[in-house]
Amino acid sequence: MRCSDVLPDHFTVPMVASSYAHLMMVQDGTSLHGLVSKCGLFGCNSAVGSSFVSLYSRCGLMRDACLVFDEMLVRDVVAWTALVVGFVHNGESEKGLRCLREMMLHGVDSERPNSRTLEGGLLACGDLGALSEGRCLHGFVVKTGIGCEQVVQSSLLSMYCRCGVLQEAYQSFSEVINKDLVSWTSIIGVYARFGMVNECVWLFWKMLENQVDPDGIVLGCILSAFGYSVNEYEAKAFHGFIIRRHYIHDDVVHNSLLFMYCKLGMLTLAERLFNNCQHSPECWNYMVNGYGRIGNNTKCVELFREMHYLGIDSESTNIVSAIGSCAELGQTNLGRSIHCNAVKGFMDANVLVANSLIQMYGKCGKMTYAWKVFKRLDKDVISWNTMISAHIHVKDYKEATNLFNKMINEGHKPNTATFAIVLSACSHIASLEEGERVHRYINERGFELNLPLGTALVDMYAKCGKLEKSRQVFDSMKEKDIVCWNAMISGYGMNGYAESALDIFKHMEKSNVKPNGVTFLGLLSACAHAGLVEEGKHLFAKMPCYSVEPNLKHHTCMIDILGRSGNLQDAEALVLSMPIHPDGGVWGALLSACKTYNQVEMGIRVAMYAIESEPENDGYYMMMANMYSSIGRWEEAENVRRTMKERCSLGKKAGWSVL
Repeated sequence: MRCSDVLPDHFTVPMVASSYAHLMMVQDGTSLHGLVSKCGLFGCNSAVGSSFVSLYSRCGLMRDACLVFDEMLVRDVVAWTALVVGFVHNGESEKGLRCLREMMLHGVDSERPNSRTLEGGLLACGDLGALSEGRCLHGFVVKTGIGCEQVVQSSLLSMYCRCGVLQEAYQSFSEVINKDLVSWTSIIGVYARFGMVNECVWLFWKMLENQVDPDGIVLGCILSAFGYSVNEYEAKAFHGFIIRRHYIHDDVVHNSLLFMYCKLGMLTLAERLFNNCQHSPECWNYMVNGYGRIGNNTKCVELFREMHYLGIDSESTNIVSAIGSCAELGQTNLGRSIHCNAVKGFMDANVLVANSLIQMYGKCGKMTYAWKVFKRLDKDVISWNTMISAHIHVKDYKEATNLFNKMINEGHKPNTATFAIVLSACSHIASLEEGERVHRYINERGFELNLPLGTALVDMYAKCGKLEKSRQVFDSMKEKDIVCWNAMISGYGMNGYAESALDIFKHMEKSNVKPNGVTFLGLLSACAHAGLVEEGKHLFAKMPCYSVEPNLKHHTCMIDILGRSGNLQDAEALVLSMPIHPDGGVWGALLSACKTYNQVEMGIRVAMYAIESEPENDGYYMMMANMYSSIGRWEEAENVRRTMKERCSLGKKAGWSVL
């Protein structure tokens, strides 16, 4: 046609421009645009301008599309739609939504949005999470009667699903007449995002009943929901269904199964899948995160190192898992190596990675490195919380409170976790003044007294000796868990109010809160300090009723109770009947009681048991030698000291008196 010197008209141009758009032939499209401009076809028909808006939009040249649109003398719905959809498809949903608003304000029938325009607008709302705008468009759809069109129904469903509004999403899904795979995937996907596995499975069976065959994406949605489930049996049953229907070879399904088992902590099954597939980067990342999640730190680090050796890129969550494992294992050097690799890969600026590095260096006692990371970081509230926690871990409680004050002074907003952490520091150093300042700040800023924060205040006031304030906070709390009850019981116990501790325990039992080992440890400790022998015996005997197995600390407290009251025979019998091996605390409590009540023979006998149990503990030898010396058995005392010197490589000669 060009060779024949025949010029295109307003019928030819849109068809050719549309072909160029589909083939992404932008240079040819630009040449055609130049020819059309020379021929003066722009003013004669809106279809010509609309075709070039669509061409440039499809090719990602939104600036050129806007220039063409602005030059158009006559605009119709096609031109507006091309611009709206172009913005949305090119990742500029906000501009697309703004363009749609401007279109609707014109109010001209020829420029009224059609189903294609609304599809673009609803897609933009989904991208931006603009629920109120989406609802307005839904209202327009109902008012104009466009809502019965399939494309609009699907777009409404997609928008509500992406905004995470379950009720309206399901209502839109119910209104879709011809539910295709995309519709089913959208509704199942939104329930999966909230971990509602039962609803996902129910919808899936309904989908099969409607003769819609699933694909890897919808199966992946359901498997991801199973990752948040506690029903391992159903998860494995669904895996069986996938095998029977031969979906197992789909890469999306395989990766989703691996994710599910890693999320559930079923690493044996995850390993089996991992070993029988081509290892994609996603698979490696799932496995590293899975091992980190279940606390298998050695395996987590080994797999991460293997990944690095093979040159596989790591995700931020993967690096976080590996760094966390290094912290638990105390492998600072390996953690620093991961830190170096993160710097090389420009991942050190990632706030998740940086926060995990601060935590690792804090746990390993390398605060200089923690500070280097912290100072370079664009900090969020979790960064501040992690740094304060790191100081608490290394027992630098004063610096932890100073850091909190710095955070406030620099205008950063703390959250309830920040308060709980800094109150823990105040508790350790019994800093009532600092703790009260934090409490005032909480009240002034109107923070809700949630469970962790309330418990932290109860503990802080109790450890600072302000039991009235502690009880006041305790009573004001709407809900209390076992940690909160334990804090109040321990607070009374450590301040010498054993009767009050026992009274709180009775209230706890009436509230149907099941005590744990910490509860009984606080109660037994309170009884030991107050000399409440019978109460202590009763509590110790009561522990199995709550399925609490007494540990070494419980036995130590009980022996202390019996020893302080002079019941040495019962104390010795308890030690000898212990189902677990006694440690230094147990023997020390009994030996101390023997010394207090001058029970030398028993003390020597107990010391022999203790030495047999821990032959390297020089303290037992010294106590035994001193007991022999106290009754004039100097030769035995010297023999014990000699044995101690041989076994412990430590000798402490007692002074000899000539008097």
